[in-house]
Amino acid sequence: MLVIGVAGMELTARERDWLKHDACAGVILFKRNFTSRAQVIELCAAIREAAPRPLLICVDQEGGRVQRFRDGYSELPALEGFDRLYAQDPAAALKLAEEHAWLMASEIRASGVDLSFAPVVDVGHGNLAIGDRSFSEDPRVVAEFTRAYVRGMHSVGMAATLKHFPGHGTVREDTHFDNAVDNRPLDEIRAHDLVPFVAGIDAGADAVMLAHVVYPQVAPEPAGYSPVWINDILRKEMGFRGVVFSDDIGMAAAFSAGGIRARVDAHLDAGCDVVLVCHPELAEESLAAVQHRKLNTMALVGLIGRGGLGWDGLLADARYGGAQAQLGAQLGQTA
Repeated sequence: MLVIGVAGMELTARERDWLKHDACAGVILFKRNFTSRAQVIELCAAIREAAPRPLLICVDQEGGRVQRFRDGYSELPALEGFDRLYAQDPAAALKLAEEHAWLMASEIRASGVDLSFAPVVDVGHGNLAIGDRSFSEDPRVVAEFTRAYVRGMHSVGMAATLKHFPGHGTVREDTHFDNAVDNRPLDEIRAHDLVPFVAGIDAGADAVMLAHVVYPQVAPEPAGYSPVWINDILRKEMGFRGVVFSDDIGMAAAFSAGGIRARVDAHLDAGCDVVLVCHPELAEESLAAVQHRKLNTMALVGLIGRGGLGWDGLLADARYGGAQAQLGAQLGQTA
């Protein structure tokens, strides 16, 4: 029910206790948890050893400015660059996006991490949080890239997470630091921002992450706290049957629900399966907050990896070097 953050490159005794808690479903890693490939592999092994049951280990390894693991990993281009290539050669651009997904997921799986929260399927409109993380300003183009990216992740055995439902693109504010309100009617959102999510669900995406944005013409609370968005629209109308993640409860736009317990309860009551608690200083209070709740410990089983090829196998794969070179050459970056 909770995916938590830990503070450093090694687990503390206190963090090992958190991982034994019945409500702890996994760990999300950040730049603060990484120094090298070998170190992060050891950390993942320690996380699994500390827990009495399988845990989900995840990270945000999108590419561009949101890439937590760097030294020893491919320099993944930001998604924004694909749109320029698409304008010249749509088929080549989609194939390259699938290769980007394969490369990203292969490295993450080889490191002992189950899941990278990807792809971002927000339509690009200059949102401060999204920026060059979006494939395009055209929702139909984003939808095409969404299908390709899900395909690439699935080819490595990694689950795909569509974010940030129902779309972050048209508000300017960064919800890490500010509240954000999108006053468009539902029909306009359906015709625009939901188009890539429909495509991703059709492609078999396994999870969706909610936005901390308020859409007052649809529901009065942020989407991650909204039964209308989660149950009525995402589940019933759009037919999504996978895992629903909240975004991080430590973000400023999440504070509207109240304190830590109120935020956790609001997400779970609205229909989220898993709540992200990225800041370690919030973990203990968050775990205590769910003591009274019935646990859905099976929610993440399908997202946990079955063991990757490992780095030796990946480095020996001819596709690996080819994918690095191709991404660097076609998107104008060194991979």
